[in-house]
Amino acid sequence: MSFIPLDHLRPSSSPIGRPRLPSWFKVEATTGPDYLDIKQTMERLNLHTICEEARCPNRWECWNARTATFLILGDICTRRCHYCSVETGRPLAVDHEEPRRVAEAVQALGLRHAVITSVNRDELADGGAAVFVETIRQTRRLSPNCTIEVLIPDFEGSEDALAMVCAEKPEILNHNIETVRRLFPSIRPQGKYQRSIELLGQAKQCGMTTKSGLILGMGETLDEAREVMRDLRTVKCDIITIGQYLQPTREHLPVARFYDPVEFETLKEEGFVMGFTHVESGPLVRSSYHAEQQVGSEP
Repeated sequence: MSFIPLDHLRPSSSPIGRPRLPSWFKVEATTGPDYLDIKQTMERLNLHTICEEARCPNRWECWNARTATFLILGDICTRRCHYCSVETGRPLAVDHEEPRRVAEAVQALGLRHAVITSVNRDELADGGAAVFVETIRQTRRLSPNCTIEVLIPDFEGSEDALAMVCAEKPEILNHNIETVRRLFPSIRPQGKYQRSIELLGQAKQCGMTTKSGLILGMGETLDEAREVMRDLRTVKCDIITIGQYLQPTREHLPVARFYDPVEFETLKEEGFVMGFTHVESGPLVRSSYHAEQQVGSEP
């Protein structure tokens, strides 16, 4: 057992050297049998995880608990968000065998809850919605007792694409807002704040349990974060995750501020008062953190 200080996620250098991360940024790095089973299964079936592509600090904890988030539609994104380490560029052709392989991995690992996300595929007419649909169907065919959470892109606002995914009735439909209204154009230049809010509202109208995630430390204020939370509750979003931004590489947005764990706890308490049924809030929280515990969090 060992603890690592997330050196690969430190902020960019400064004239007096690289800033030290706060003391609470320590991760237990162990590679037990469950961790190795997930790693080997993903490699054998030629699958990607957002855990690796986004350099998630919780990978060791989650994989040792036999939870992982599948990344479908390849590992190259058509968008360039300034906080995200997923590669940007021209994606490869859609792999139509990928949904079957995801389902085989879920079955082989004996997962009780599967989280499925994707890169943005803006060059596709449906934004990749059909691949989400097929992945859900194949997973349910092989693992009928496994609950499913999908973390979807905004499909460029396509109501038809969203309706395709909602028709499969995943237990949780997640779409991350990520940042506050003021910063959205500069941090997520190919997205739109209001479009993301409206997507979650449309998903709720389709009967979904909805979820979203917020990253702090990119230049927002706490009051702006609270505004996002209120906007999400306006469209009856059920679940929210709130975590600390960590700069993936020197080329990405620098960390503007590290929030204290007490501030995350305060936002958690305020979130419950606002009406969220589940609030996961803390420095190391990421969108899929403890996702299996959030099933059944609808009113």
